[in-house]
Amino acid sequence: MRPDRIPLFPLNVVLLPGASLPLHIFELRYREMVKKCLGGKSEFGMLLSLPKGVAHVGCTAEITEVVKRYSDGRMDILTVGRAPFRVVELFQENPLLEGQVDYLEDRGAHASPGIQRQLVELYEACHTLVFNDYPKNLEGTPAEELSYLVASTLPIDLLWKQQILELRSEEDRQERLVGYLREWAPHLQNNKVMRQRAGGNGHGLN
Repeated sequence: MRPDRIPLFPLNVVLLPGASLPLHIFELRYREMVKKCLGGKSEFGMLLSLPKGVAHVGCTAEITEVVKRYSDGRMDILTVGRAPFRVVELFQENPLLEGQVDYLEDRGAHASPGIQRQLVELYEACHTLVFNDYPKNLEGTPAEELSYLVASTLPIDLLWKQQILELRSEEDRQERLVGYLREWAPHLQNNKVMRQRAGGNGHGLN
């Protein structure tokens, strides 16, 4: 059972279930939080930090490894996203932000095979355009986790990523991503062509 009140770590990132997130911990309050989480084998909550405040839907992070400890107390840790949650109440009386949270379960149907196929094809195309490499992380991914995998791997807009986290069915998430990637792919293609043209200018002039 996950606790109803958890420490919160606002940051300008969106953590999705199953996604890895390396963190450099340097503030004293977060160093103490990490120590407590390691000691209690507990999770903390990641929330997207925005100029107007923090998002109210986030994802818990499990610390899977302390990669490096520094002599001054700083740490490099590796975390993985686990459970989406909604903040019911924020507590700021301590140096560390905490929240009373409700954990969010998926509801509704899985995505249709047609939408899933479109998402895989668009993901492969966008991944190849962005990273100049074919994605190797699709094999073995459960169908109900495909949207999280796609949204966490590609460098998509943070607010879009936040929308994916807040949707409560895999069908809705996959449909939203298909629409996003369908519009995004032509821009990626155009950018790649422009980079290739720019890279070719001036060659052989010396």
